[in-house]
Amino acid sequence: MNMMPSELSRRSLASDKMNGRPSDGGRFLRINDVIATVGLSRATIYRLMDAGDFPKSKALTKRCVGWWEAEVSKWVAARLADAFDTG
Repeated sequence: MNMMPSELSRRSLASDKMNGRPSDGGRFLRINDVIATVGLSRATIYRLMDAGDFPKSKALTKRCVGWWEAEVSKWVAARLADAFDTG
C-alpha cells in the first residue's frame, strides 16, 4: 500500500491532534486551556489583558477567541524568570 506524502502528512497531523500534540506551527488555546496553563482565574486573565500585562486574545470567529500558545508560554516563562530573580 503506497501512500502519497500528503496522505501521510494528514494522518500524522490527525494522530498528533488525537494525542494532544500541537502542530509545528503552534496552536490556539481556548480560555479553559489558558486557565489550566497559567493557573489564574478567567477574571484575572481578562483584567491582566486589559492592563496590557497578558497576551491579547485573537478573534477566531464572531463568538470565539483564542490565545496563541507560544505567546502564553512566553508570558509564563517571563513570570518564572521574575520569580527566580526576585526570590
